[in-house]
Amino acid sequence: MIRVSPHQTMDKYEKIIGLAKRRGFLWNSFELYGGTAGFYDYGPLGAMLKRRIEDIWRKMYVIEEGFYEIETPTIGIAAIFDASGHTRGFSDPMVVCSKCDHSFRADHLIEGIVETPDALPASEIKRLIDENGIKCPQCGGSGTFGGVSSFNLMFKTTIGPGAERVGYLRPETAQGMFVDFEHLFRFYREKLPFGVTQIGKAYRNEISPRQGVIRLREFTQAEAEIFINPTEKNHPKFSMIEDMVLRYYPAPHQRVSHPAHEDDGGIIELNARDAVDRAIVAHEFLAYHLVLTHLFLVRVGIDPARLRFRQHQPDEMAHYAVDCWDAEVLTDRFGWVEIVGIADRTDYDLSSHAEHSKKDLSVLIEYDTPKQVERIAVKPDMSVIGPLYKGKAGKVLAALIGLGEEDLRGDEIKIEIDGEMITIPRDLVEYETVIEEVRGERVIPHVIEPSFGIDRIIYAALEHSFSEELVAGVTRNVLHLPAEVAPVQVAVLPLLTREELIAPALAIVGTLRENGVFVSYDDSGTIGRRYRRNDEIGTPFSVTIDYETLDDDTVTIRDRDSMAQIRMPIGELAETLRAMIRHGFSAAATQSSQ
Repeated sequence: MIRVSPHQTMDKYEKIIGLAKRRGFLWNSFELYGGTAGFYDYGPLGAMLKRRIEDIWRKMYVIEEGFYEIETPTIGIAAIFDASGHTRGFSDPMVVCSKCDHSFRADHLIEGIVETPDALPASEIKRLIDENGIKCPQCGGSGTFGGVSSFNLMFKTTIGPGAERVGYLRPETAQGMFVDFEHLFRFYREKLPFGVTQIGKAYRNEISPRQGVIRLREFTQAEAEIFINPTEKNHPKFSMIEDMVLRYYPAPHQRVSHPAHEDDGGIIELNARDAVDRAIVAHEFLAYHLVLTHLFLVRVGIDPARLRFRQHQPDEMAHYAVDCWDAEVLTDRFGWVEIVGIADRTDYDLSSHAEHSKKDLSVLIEYDTPKQVERIAVKPDMSVIGPLYKGKAGKVLAALIGLGEEDLRGDEIKIEIDGEMITIPRDLVEYETVIEEVRGERVIPHVIEPSFGIDRIIYAALEHSFSEELVAGVTRNVLHLPAEVAPVQVAVLPLLTREELIAPALAIVGTLRENGVFVSYDDSGTIGRRYRRNDEIGTPFSVTIDYETLDDDTVTIRDRDSMAQIRMPIGELAETLRAMIRHGFSAAATQSSQ
């Protein structure tokens, strides 16, 4: 068997997209009307592949981690995105060609010159464009780009008739989970930590999406928001994964000046325990979710040798974040591509929504045993202060109660009300030290957020699983997708188009479907051609019905990857195939032969 280099004619991206369109994984949206960039349809096989990947994500995060799933609207009111910061800062740098008037995302023009161009300020992006003589990708003009401006990426709309109530298509699923926090906290019986998940569409009005399914204007996210006690960031299940080794690319190992396709030897391989103990990853909770991300990605078909976890550099990390990591995959055309972001967002989201909504989103964390605490009890003489300050008396009272002992010493007390300094005579305010029993403290929970880009993961799984092989002089295209991810799990193939073979084949199709196995039936063309068709779409197992079947009720199961075959009684077929889908051909074949 000879492996053919994917670089001999066209690059792997072209081959993957060609296969995807030909075999019904992906199609350009609106193609009947000429299409538009940034939108793709999932065909029958693509929709099934996407569903299987999402279901594995649900199995890991909803079933195994116990994070319930919710569903919130894809349209949000403006107040939500004012609070989250999206209306102010959710933008990309843009340049316009003065010759052809096409717009481009400015930092994408310098990809390959620096590794993290999206972390650079506009002035630096402009300098690199000019110094490197970057030409317009549309018309080829040189030196035709003006200044770098900001372009907000949200799709704006109105809610109801007229234009008074502004809404936006959500740029992420996360905000719906944050604004439901009060309901979720009650649902989880007011205990931390807890997690909630959501899979759904998000929208970003990309300036110039030119990377196929890598950069879309409508895409699918799978996100988890894990709300935790800010003082307890050790994970209760960390010991279960602490020996897992990941490929880390820490911020200090990255150089802004080197090309994006290189890692400069900066990747280090460590187990999760060492990564935390050496302060490479901030804490156990974050490290746990890095490992969980790795396990998910490998399970759905990502090559671990082409997967790394890159830490955000200080100038690209959000100011409120403790630590942020991206799971990145190496692709043939685009280099390293982010497919998952994992961040400790601290209390930013809940604090922002609390401030803008004027709602208290803090929670009470009860102590194991109550504590005796000293505090200052302030007793203003409201019989005098009330008539003296009238409408402001309530604010004066609140300000006085919040003062400490040092503020209450002296002949007079100064407080600020609505920007005005007010002096309160000392004899109008008494105070004393009291001992109180405190059962707990109120805190704003911190949030750990793993955010998965499902569409990018699908493309990466297709590319990482694709191979070309010469077998007996014939090119064999294969998608080596994991069996539980493959759109079609089993193909049933009568050896010849004869009624005596077709009838038992169709009976087997019915039995397998009754047993929950997704089956395709194919009797068109030679058996070799049918094998190759199914190899190309990633079908892991093919069942062949031949004349021996009529004699002894046995069939052949063929493995996609090794092309090995075993003979199997029809009565054991469904159980064996289910085992193969779970555990692989070799393990299940060995078990069935015993």
